[in-house]
Amino acid sequence: MSTETSNDVFTTNMLAEIKKIQGELNELKIIKKSIVKKAPKRKAPKRKAPKRKAPKRKAPKRKAPKRKAPKRKAPKRKAPKRKAPKRKAPKRKAPKRKAPKRRR
Repeated sequence: MSTETSNDVFTTNMLAEIKKIQGELNELKIIKKSIVKKAPKRKAPKRKAPKRKAPKRKAPKRKAPKRKAPKRKAPKRKAPKRKAPKRKAPKRKAPKRKAPKRRR
């Protein structure tokens, strides 16, 4: 029985020590909170649409008028020309040969 009692005493001592340490830890946390002050959370400003100002009127720049290319008219269709019949080249005749002169 002595072992059971020693085990029980050990566990109770350990639990008491754990609770004591936890209490000290909580005290330290409270002290830290009082020393360190958190910056207040900043709310992002709401974005507003920028006010539109009337634009200042300037004298308009004069541009040279664009030249328009003249429109091409379709050429008038003419009646197709009749083809002249092809002329045949005249046949060349072989030149006449002179008969050799006869000796007497």
